[in-house]
Amino acid sequence: MRTLYTTVAITLITGSTFLNAATYKGQKIYIDLCKGCHGGGQELAASKKQRGWEKLMENKGGKLADIHLTSKKASASWEYFKDRSYTKEAKHIEDFLVEYASDSGNVPACN
Repeated sequence: MRTLYTTVAITLITGSTFLNAATYKGQKIYIDLCKGCHGGGQELAASKKQRGWEKLMENKGGKLADIHLTSKKASASWEYFKDRSYTKEAKHIEDFLVEYASDSGNVPACN
Protein backbone atom coordinates (compact mmCIF):
# COMPACT_ATOMS: atom_id res chain seq x y z
CA MET A 1 0.00 0.00 0.00
CA ARG A 2 2.88 2.34 0.79
CA THR A 3 4.36 1.71 -2.63
CA LEU A 4 1.07 2.67 -4.26
CA TYR A 5 0.90 5.97 -2.34
CA THR A 6 4.51 6.75 -3.15
CA THR A 7 3.98 6.02 -6.85
CA VAL A 8 0.86 8.19 -6.98
CA ALA A 9 2.62 11.05 -5.16
CA ILE A 10 5.62 10.95 -7.48
CA THR A 11 3.37 10.82 -10.55
CA LEU A 12 1.34 13.82 -9.38
CA ILE A 13 4.41 15.88 -8.54
CA THR A 14 6.10 15.06 -11.84
CA GLY A 15 2.94 15.66 -13.85
CA SER A 16 2.20 19.00 -12.23
CA THR A 17 5.76 20.15 -12.88
CA PHE A 18 5.33 19.60 -16.61
CA LEU A 19 1.97 21.37 -16.72
CA ASN A 20 3.05 24.50 -14.87
CA ALA A 21 4.66 27.50 -16.45
CA ALA A 22 8.38 27.93 -16.13
CA THR A 23 10.17 31.18 -15.40
CA TYR A 24 13.21 30.11 -17.42
CA LYS A 25 11.04 29.46 -20.49
CA GLY A 26 9.47 32.90 -20.18
CA GLN A 27 12.91 34.43 -19.78
CA LYS A 28 14.13 32.71 -22.94
CA ILE A 29 11.07 33.89 -24.89
CA TYR A 30 11.65 37.42 -23.59
CA ILE A 31 15.30 37.38 -24.64
CA ASP A 32 14.50 35.97 -28.08
CA LEU A 33 11.46 38.08 -28.94
CA CYS A 34 11.08 41.08 -26.64
CA LYS A 35 14.51 42.30 -25.61
CA GLY A 36 15.14 44.10 -28.89
CA CYS A 37 12.28 46.55 -28.30
CA HIS A 38 11.90 46.52 -24.51
CA GLY A 39 15.52 46.23 -23.38
CA GLY A 40 16.68 44.09 -20.51
CA GLY A 41 14.16 42.02 -18.61
CA GLN A 42 14.75 43.89 -15.38
CA GLU A 43 13.44 47.20 -16.73
CA LEU A 44 10.26 45.79 -18.22
CA ALA A 45 9.39 43.29 -15.49
CA ALA A 46 10.05 45.85 -12.76
CA SER A 47 7.77 48.39 -14.44
CA LYS A 48 4.71 46.78 -12.80
CA LYS A 49 3.85 44.98 -9.60
CA GLN A 50 2.99 41.27 -9.61
CA ARG A 51 -0.76 41.88 -9.56
CA GLY A 52 -0.43 44.30 -12.48
CA TRP A 53 1.28 41.65 -14.60
CA GLU A 54 -1.27 39.03 -13.59
CA LYS A 55 -4.13 41.30 -14.71
CA LEU A 56 -2.37 42.14 -17.97
CA MET A 57 -1.79 38.46 -18.70
CA GLU A 58 -5.34 37.24 -17.95
CA ASN A 59 -7.06 35.18 -20.66
CA LYS A 60 -3.80 33.85 -22.09
CA GLY A 61 -2.22 37.28 -22.37
CA GLY A 62 -5.09 38.84 -24.30
CA LYS A 63 -4.61 42.33 -22.85
CA LEU A 64 -0.88 42.33 -23.57
CA ALA A 65 -1.56 41.18 -27.12
CA ASP A 66 -4.16 43.94 -27.57
CA ILE A 67 -1.69 46.58 -26.43
CA HIS A 68 0.85 45.40 -28.99
CA LEU A 69 -1.68 44.92 -31.80
CA THR A 70 -3.08 48.44 -31.43
CA SER A 71 0.31 50.16 -31.37
CA LYS A 72 1.97 51.08 -34.65
CA LYS A 73 5.33 51.15 -32.85
CA ALA A 74 4.85 47.43 -32.14
CA SER A 75 4.10 46.45 -35.74
CA ALA A 76 7.17 44.19 -35.83
CA SER A 77 5.53 41.99 -33.18
CA TRP A 78 2.04 41.77 -34.71
CA GLU A 79 2.69 38.44 -36.42
CA TYR A 80 3.79 36.85 -33.13
CA PHE A 81 0.82 38.14 -31.13
CA LYS A 82 -1.62 36.95 -33.79
CA ASP A 83 -0.03 33.50 -33.88
CA ARG A 84 -1.26 30.61 -31.76
CA SER A 85 2.21 30.12 -30.33
CA TYR A 86 1.77 33.32 -28.29
CA THR A 87 -1.27 31.94 -26.49
CA LYS A 88 0.67 28.76 -25.77
CA GLU A 89 3.67 30.68 -24.43
CA ALA A 90 1.73 33.38 -22.55
CA LYS A 91 1.79 31.46 -19.26
CA HIS A 92 5.58 31.24 -19.39
CA ILE A 93 5.89 34.94 -20.19
CA GLU A 94 3.53 35.76 -17.32
CA ASP A 95 5.55 33.61 -14.95
CA PHE A 96 8.73 35.45 -15.93
CA LEU A 97 7.16 38.90 -15.58
CA VAL A 98 5.51 38.12 -12.23
CA GLU A 99 8.67 36.49 -10.88
CA TYR A 100 10.68 39.67 -11.54
CA ALA A 101 7.99 42.31 -10.91
CA SER A 102 8.90 45.39 -8.89
CA ASP A 103 7.45 43.98 -5.68
CA SER A 104 8.99 40.52 -6.03
CA GLY A 105 12.50 41.31 -4.79
CA ASN A 106 14.00 39.22 -7.60
CA VAL A 107 16.31 40.38 -10.39
CA PRO A 108 16.56 38.54 -13.74
CA ALA A 109 19.93 37.63 -15.19
CA CYS A 110 19.11 38.33 -18.86
CA ASN A 111 20.37 41.93 -19.10
